[in-house]
Amino acid sequence: MVKQPKTKKKMNPFLRFLFAIVIPIVVLIIVVIIIFSAAGVNVMDWTKEKGSNIPVVSTFITTAEEESLQLEEEQVQAEIESKEAEIQELYQEIDGLEFENEQMAQEILRLENNDENPEDAAAGSFKDMDNEQAALIIENLENETAVAILEEVSDEVRGEILEAMDPETAATLTQLLISSDE
Repeated sequence: MVKQPKTKKKMNPFLRFLFAIVIPIVVLIIVVIIIFSAAGVNVMDWTKEKGSNIPVVSTFITTAEEESLQLEEEQVQAEIESKEAEIQELYQEIDGLEFENEQMAQEILRLENNDENPEDAAAGSFKDMDNEQAALIIENLENETAVAILEEVSDEVRGEILEAMDPETAATLTQLLISSDE
């Protein structure tokens, strides 16, 4: 057999660069960092300090001052969000109070309308009341109030109430009713 001459395989130039230059430099940097750290030198701070003076590299390195500013900015942003949430809660509370205020205003109007003519409100109570009980109550009222209430109830209810009253009081109130109609 004929021997063929051995041919050397050529290594890829990228791999040659990687194994000959990059990996040894990385290993050297790691060894130097370990040695300086063991000696008590803060390598990271020194690297940040020196790297911040290099124009392109400084954009990738954050200094302690920048970190504190960023932390302060985050705190302020969190406080702003908290205040905005509080403002939203207060707006909701205002809306609730305005609704409650409107309801109270309507209730006041309703009550004022009832108060403008209290005889009407009282007369409504006497319409559904037992005639004898209504007669006892009206007998104990002042004559003007009793007449005002009796004027507001229907003729039938008025007659039943007067019938249940003491005859003298009924006569007096009837006389006042007649004179008020004139």
